[in-house]
Amino acid sequence: MLSFWEKKEYTHYDYAVIGAGITGLSTAISLKEMRPTASVVVLERGFMPTGASTKNAGFACFGSLTELMTDIDAMGEEAMLQLVMDRWQGLQLLRSRLGDATIDLQLKGGYELISNDRKDCLDHLGRMNELLKGHFEQDVFQLRDDLLPQFGFNRDQIHHLILNPLEGQIDTGKMMKALQAKAANLGVELILNAPVESTEKGRVVTQLAGGAVHTLSADQIAVCTNAFTKKLLPELPLTPGRGIVLVTKPLDHLPFEGTFHMNEGYDYFRDFYGRIIYGGSRDVDFANESTTEFGINETILEELKRRLTTTILGHDKYEIDHVWSGIMAFGEDKRPVVKRIDEYTVAGVRLGGMGVALGSLVGQKLAELLTADA
Repeated sequence: MLSFWEKKEYTHYDYAVIGAGITGLSTAISLKEMRPTASVVVLERGFMPTGASTKNAGFACFGSLTELMTDIDAMGEEAMLQLVMDRWQGLQLLRSRLGDATIDLQLKGGYELISNDRKDCLDHLGRMNELLKGHFEQDVFQLRDDLLPQFGFNRDQIHHLILNPLEGQIDTGKMMKALQAKAANLGVELILNAPVESTEKGRVVTQLAGGAVHTLSADQIAVCTNAFTKKLLPELPLTPGRGIVLVTKPLDHLPFEGTFHMNEGYDYFRDFYGRIIYGGSRDVDFANESTTEFGINETILEELKRRLTTTILGHDKYEIDHVWSGIMAFGEDKRPVVKRIDEYTVAGVRLGGMGVALGSLVGQKLAELLTADA
């Protein structure tokens, strides 16, 4: 039973955002920037964001050469370019909003490891740079085979190295805490441990701790639940994808720095103050990784260890400190879903594993949709 005060202050808002990940918090922040006096609440099912926003490896990237080649095949050059620019603009919005030092942004460059069976991509390097130069005014991709001996990768498996000097890395935990602080400073209310059971015509029903049901109303609702969206909007086309990430203990010697992709982006690793953060290999077992259940697929974990030993380091003189999983959302192509669902609801979901890059811009676009008729 609600008190008079609770009913007065906690049951109606101008805007309700479901999901407190990068996209949800960015939506709330953009709403307060556009409508400073509006009441905005963010509802989060866990005691912290639990999908991919706090689970990723901290890449500030916008697409490796082979990934972008695959995107052209899937959706054409124009759509690929728009997606790259959305990712780039999203990263710049994140940086300007929070500050590079706050998120520990380090612009060490991004690299792609190329095996002999993908050396055909080198034939496309010039064309890709030509496509991107109109937006970046420089060559985005550079062949840097000269760095291979220094980095120490297995030369029997890795034959070429492509550098993107515009990419970097962040501290995911610091980013999320900074987004929460930014939202709070603007007056956004954040309610944790409040899984949303349903939404209908501006009504949001949540299941609170202890089993209590709480219903609130909002003039407009934004669904920002990414891989978990099917519960609320089953009609949206998306498939969940679990990703496994490990971090090593500090190594005595780490011969490389930066962010790295291989296997068309299915594998990715980076340095973190003498450690290696390494994730991916979903392609080993797509069927079992299309899930919203957190957990560790031991087959994939063993493959990550094998590739770390044989391809990346060339030895097994490391210790794993921690392993975790996150849940992403994918579709037929890599464009996110940003749309109005009905007169009360918008959705910004299916970020294709690029939430760090896309989340801020998707949030801004959702805020524009929500306030268009205000």
